[in-house]
Parts: sequence; C-alpha cells; structure tokens
Amino acid sequence: MGRVVAFIAAALLAVLAATAASGRTDLGAAHSAACTASSLPTLSSGRLTVGTDNPAYPPWFGGTPRSPWKVSDPNSGQGFESAVAYAVGGYLGFAHSDVTWVYTPFNKSFAPGKKAFDFDINEISYTTARAKVVSFSASYYDVNQAIAVVKGTKIAGVRSVAGLRPFKLGAQLGTTSYAFIKAKIKPTQQPSVFNSNAGAVQALKNKQIDGLVVDLPTAFYVTAVQVPNSKILGQFPTPPGGEHFGMVFRKGSPLVACVNKALAHLKQTGQLKKIQQKWLAKATGAPVLR
Repeated sequence: MGRVVAFIAAALLAVLAATAASGRTDLGAAHSAACTASSLPTLSSGRLTVGTDNPAYPPWFGGTPRSPWKVSDPNSGQGFESAVAYAVGGYLGFAHSDVTWVYTPFNKSFAPGKKAFDFDINEISYTTARAKVVSFSASYYDVNQAIAVVKGTKIAGVRSVAGLRPFKLGAQLGTTSYAFIKAKIKPTQQPSVFNSNAGAVQALKNKQIDGLVVDLPTAFYVTAVQVPNSKILGQFPTPPGGEHFGMVFRKGSPLVACVNKALAHLKQTGQLKKIQQKWLAKATGAPVLR
C-alpha cells in the first residue's frame, strides 16, 4: 500500500511540475476546456444559436437574403456583425454550419425573460438599465451617434447641436439614439418614435421628420441606399465613458466569460480590427457637431 501511495504522490507531483512549467494552472485548464463547443451549455448541444432583428441591414449584415431573412442574410457571414459572430463562434469551436440564426426583435433582445438565443448581436448599446435584466459581453464596437437629413432642407444647413433643437427629430423606440435626442439634443418639439428603424427611415424619406438619429455606420447606409438625396449632417461627440455595442445574453449566462475570452483573442490578434476595416471602412469622416 505504501508503494502505491508513493507512486500516486510522485505522479501528482510530476503533473503539478509540468503544469507549472507550462505556465498553466488547473483552473486555467478547466476554463479552457469549458470554452469549447462540446462543453458549452448552449441551447442546443453542439450548436450556437444567435439572435438578430429582421430585416438585417448592411453594413452589419450582408449577402442575398433567403427566407425568412429580408434585405440581408445573417447566415452569409457577410457584414460586420455576422462576421464577428462567426469569428467568435469559430474561436469557441463552432463550424459555420453549427450556427443557427433566429429572428429576435430589437426591443425583445434585452427585455426580461427567457431567451431563444445563446447571444444576440444587433447594434445593442450597453446601458446600466439594460444590464439589470440581461448580461452583456465586452465591447465589439465603439460607436458614435449621428444624424441623417435630406439635402436642401432647412436642417441641412445646421452646424451645431444647439441648431438642431427647433427641428422635428426621430429615432427607433428603445434605442440609445432616442435617449440621445431627449437627453443631449433636447429639441423644442417632441421627437417622433418608431417601432422599427425601417419606419423611422421611411419618415425621413417622406419628410415627416427633419432628421433621423442613428449610429454612424447605419447613417452611412441610410444616406447611401435608403433615402435618396440625403446626407449625414454630422456625428455627435463621444460621450464620457463612450458608447459601445455588446452581445446580449440571458441574465447570468455562463457563456459570457467564454465569449469575452474570444473577443479578447480577436482584439489581440488584430482579427476584429480587420473585420471592422472590411465592413465599416466607409463609416468614418463625418463632421462632429458640437
């Protein structure tokens, strides 16, 4: 018996020595093992379910839409958010074919309750209020708000935030864009709110509103594709502490730590920057309204 105990003790010491030499700890090894497709507690074993809104708009998504998707197809891997989702999934060991996309309305993604996704990626800005009922990943994109207007209208000549106050502004319900209008621009007219960004875009197109406040990359798509004869009037200064998009999870999801590990790897290796340069390269250079 003494020889067996001595043998086990020697073997254990050898394992600990090898672990120390490699710079790894048992806890680190266990965490690495936990962040693999086969061991992650996803909704469907061995699959990653990702939520986003429908229509899925460029530059966040791309590809020819296939039913039930409109405008773009998240399954394509094209567009910034689709590419980021697949890059995160790939780091965790999910093949492209292991990822399932589910339609999740924007406001429902960060509402309390059960979730039909492992994480949702849909230009969702982190706020302390939202973080009370859902969990967020680390930032995958730092964002500024911007305003789109129709060329030749009176608002198109404005050059300051104060100059925007007399005009009718609009944004999608529940977005930080709407909150920005109320808290930072403080217009004299009650801003219009729309259930979807498509509705807000149509209102600008019909000149029912003078200006549409959205994030900067979306403003580039609105002015380049959706609203003829429109332009980005400007972007707004970065708020204290910044604003960023994060992936959304059910509150307390154990997947958050692993996704954050994947994002840290993508940032460290420069892969996230390359994805951003590929899909959001045009979303720069708008003047800053102060």
